[in-house]
Amino acid sequence: MDFFCYHRDRVGSTPLRQQLVESHWSYMDDFQDRMIARGPTFDDETLTGSVHVLSLPDPAAARAFAFAEPCYQAGAYRDVMIRRWASLSDRTMPDPSVGADDSERFLVLGFTDAPTTQRVDAPDRPGVIVCGELLSDDGVHVLGTAALVQPAVAGDVRGVLPERRYAAVEVHRWDFGGRR
Repeated sequence: MDFFCYHRDRVGSTPLRQQLVESHWSYMDDFQDRMIARGPTFDDETLTGSVHVLSLPDPAAARAFAFAEPCYQAGAYRDVMIRRWASLSDRTMPDPSVGADDSERFLVLGFTDAPTTQRVDAPDRPGVIVCGELLSDDGVHVLGTAALVQPAVAGDVRGVLPERRYAAVEVHRWDFGGRR
């Protein structure tokens, strides 16, 4: 079972996050073989969050993963979104054919106005690194979509998820995470 976890930073928590970077990476090393994608979100150069898409046995394991994370434990995050993830592509972040250059990358989140059973079509757009449905814990209802993208033109980011399908669309700068 795959899960999308998005820890969102408390305002002013960047110094604490920087202090804990090695603890964070060490914690994530234990899950490396289950990672589909990961990385920080930014506003200009300020950290705003941390995204992890990974395979875990069940929703309880996803919550345990999210809440035991060192930055969460230290109070760096204001909240965490945990959703089942249904991949809409066969790619994963380490796939060398996507996202290889230094262009800007983004996390695009689309949220439905109510839970629905209407499935989402995979975006047929160049630059999509990974994309998946955000589902209820039981996997029955679609609650939104998350995409990690590297569009050819930065202004083209919102078009990855058609706004007519979602009650709200968020765009966050994002980059590959983990040890380099």
